[in-house]
Amino acid sequence: MSRPLRIQYPDAWYHVMNRGRRGEKVFEGKNDYNTFIELLKDIVEDYKANIAAYCLMSNHYHLLIQTPEANISRSMRHLNGVYTQRYNRIHHCDGQLFRGRYKCLLVDADSYVLELVRYIHRNPLEAGMVKTLDKYTWSSHNGYLSGAKKWDWLHKNYILSLFSKNKPESVRRYKQFVSKETLEEINQIFGRRNLPAIIGRKSFVDKIKDKFFANKTHEEIPASKSLAPDVDTIIDEVCKYYKIGTDDLLLSRRGYFNEPRNVAIYLIRHLRSVTLKDVGKFFGIVKNSTISSIDRRLKREMIRDKKIKRNVEALKFELSKGQE
Repeated sequence: MSRPLRIQYPDAWYHVMNRGRRGEKVFEGKNDYNTFIELLKDIVEDYKANIAAYCLMSNHYHLLIQTPEANISRSMRHLNGVYTQRYNRIHHCDGQLFRGRYKCLLVDADSYVLELVRYIHRNPLEAGMVKTLDKYTWSSHNGYLSGAKKWDWLHKNYILSLFSKNKPESVRRYKQFVSKETLEEINQIFGRRNLPAIIGRKSFVDKIKDKFFANKTHEEIPASKSLAPDVDTIIDEVCKYYKIGTDDLLLSRRGYFNEPRNVAIYLIRHLRSVTLKDVGKFFGIVKNSTISSIDRRLKREMIRDKKIKRNVEALKFELSKGQE
């Protein structure tokens, strides 16, 4: 079964969540929570994302995020991948941390953004972990109440402005709003076994379907690489082919040949016009020379090991089918 399409466009809003593999913890203590929050700040700085709300529970997290640069996939790959690397290093383990691909719901911000802020911030209260929201450390709720500079990275001013243009009044109304229970409609959405791809009014859903899912012809595509699959598609196809999670593509250990990771890097380099620097960002690799070295090594391995060559050719074939 193919993976669901990530709908990406400038200024899109998303509710994102992910859980630990087999329901296991993804945050063991204070250091883990702080590491994740620092990575949220990184994607604000490096990917220009706007984090409007977050809540980190012991075995899962929730985010409300806006992407002015239409890059939810890159932002989340960095967040989940780098966090997994750091968690594994600190806790002396390896392999997949999260249970699979993160859940990403496109949001009709005009109708649902406030409801989702409330839903996210009330998670610890609904779970019986605290008696009042301000007692929970690992959410952005207290950032909405505070004027401290340490919260400047949080995209809270826009949300507060929806309550009132007067700052003290907006905070008062926000507190009143989150003190009330989440709408049953929202609870029903997140209570489903299969979550919808879009949370929004019918008019919003129809508009998105018309834009992203209707059959369209692409005229006058100038270069052959414009016909090539995008980076997200390549990574998804590699993960599906090798039956692994995206976290596994980021595993890098000295002396360990991570075939899926190296194949993904090779395919991105040869099917897309992507710079060494950009490839490095995807995989958490700092030096351009490391990318070039991986590319050369895989070419040698394909000559030495026919099975690897067959795997690469099979992936190229699968990726080409999506461009017909």
